[in-house]
Amino acid sequence: MNTSNSDPELRFQHTMWASMLAPEHMQKVREEVTERFVPAGAFVCRKGDPVDHWMGVIDGFLKMSSISPEGKTVTFSCMLAGGWFGEGSLLKTEPRRYDVVALRDTRVAFMPRTTFNYLLDHSIPFNRFLLHQLNARLGLFISLVEYDRMLDPDTRVARCLAAMFHPYLNPASSMQLQISQEEIGYISSVSRQRANQALQLLEKKQLLRVDYGGITILNLDGLRSFPQEAEL
Repeated sequence: MNTSNSDPELRFQHTMWASMLAPEHMQKVREEVTERFVPAGAFVCRKGDPVDHWMGVIDGFLKMSSISPEGKTVTFSCMLAGGWFGEGSLLKTEPRRYDVVALRDTRVAFMPRTTFNYLLDHSIPFNRFLLHQLNARLGLFISLVEYDRMLDPDTRVARCLAAMFHPYLNPASSMQLQISQEEIGYISSVSRQRANQALQLLEKKQLLRVDYGGITILNLDGLRSFPQEAEL
């Protein structure tokens, strides 16, 4: 993991909360947030690590996951450009409870705990953003439990893809995603082969289009309500 020195302004171009801050608060953020390059396959942080930073994706793709004692990997969430994570661990002052791995080359912004706490103490808009983000993340995790226990693989792929388009969790997501079928399998807890079958079905239903090296979402509401929407 290497320190990067790109234009600090570009670190926040996809970040929703940055536009909410007062100028003096944003200036402090620019001065104190650092950036690191994380190559594909490398860890951004590990389960059990002390939590000293709030982190955001400048560009790239991260996976939040954990490995069970039996060796099974459980993926909780994926983060794209503009998504920030780790606020729960910072607020609770506990060791990190998950691994974060780069699924492709990624630039990550690191906000020190002191800066994070300063914004909590001085910025009402930042506090309001965190409330919305924590609520969105809670809703996502509840949904993932429901998907895993109650939905068939095709529906799970559809709903997990739709969940990536959330204004607080992944604000910069476009309708075109550079994501492999293996990565879709990670976020949906299915094999790459099963993810491929699901994508073929969803493409047939005209909910998405499978492109070279990714997918294009054609009907986001349809993915969110699949299979009901596909039956209309």
